Amino acid sequence: MKKKLASIAAIAVMSVSVLAGCTSAPKFETAEGAQKPILIQGPMPIEAEKFAQRLDKVKVEKSGNFVFYKGKLDKYPVIVAKTGKGMENTAAATAIAIEKYDPAAIINQGTSGGHDPSLNVYDIVLGERTVNIGSLKTGHLEEGEGIEPTNWIPMDLMASEGSAGEDPDAEKIRYFEGDENLLAAANAVKGKYTKGKVVEGTIGSADLWNNEVDRINWFHENYETSVEEMEGAAAAQIAGAYDVPFLGIRVLSNNKTNGGKYDPNTAAANQDYVYEVVKQYISEIDGK
Repeated sequence: MKKKLASIAAIAVMSVSVLAGCTSAPKFETAEGAQKPILIQGPMPIEAEKFAQRLDKVKVEKSGNFVFYKGKLDKYPVIVAKTGKGMENTAAATAIAIEKYDPAAIINQGTSGGHDPSLNVYDIVLGERTVNIGSLKTGHLEEGEGIEPTNWIPMDLMASEGSAGEDPDAEKIRYFEGDENLLAAANAVKGKYTKGKVVEGTIGSADLWNNEVDRINWFHENYETSVEEMEGAAAAQIAGAYDVPFLGIRVLSNNKTNGGKYDPNTAAANQDYVYEVVKQYISEIDGK
């Protein structure tokens, strides 16, 4: 009996190991053998349409307010999604795309505002981590005691099934890690980008636009943010829920911490770089 139980236990361990190995590896084909597309997201037309124009045999599909440009890059299926601005739009567009197209990987890309004074306009941040900087819990103050934003603390909405506002385990920062294979592809081609630096960092997202430099510095110091935008963390959270590899890639279109003025042409520059990243990623897929 002991030998039988030991054998069953060994088989169970082996099964778990095999399953773990399966879930950790990217899946580039469906059960029918069709290639799974790579999904590229951009919030606004200037952040999505230039990339879409570079695809072959493009077909346009719409779902709600969201536009999906289906085409091919190096004969591999790629979909560009124009998600619209903001966390809610992005979360919905990501969930629809995953359910409808079953992508092999997701890259959320576009412009951003700098939080790190060492970064300049046209520099690009690869999202080693992405974080929701709008999920916050205030301290307790009575009427007339004012507002103390620097005392606000992070609120992890995914920490438990209970109230995030009352659960002490939820009072921590939730980071979404960038996929290692996507990061490797992005780093492999960063020498092709000549308009600025390409660095790994932390991308902050929220439905807010920070123009207060002290507030920007507070996020940079407490969350280690490199840049801020309004979409990436929502896409990362939904991608994680479906176990789809994800990476954020954001170019600095301005940086209030060092006087970097807004330049809309950064959106096109970022799409040119992401195009090289996708080509690299496809070459690695084809080589497997």
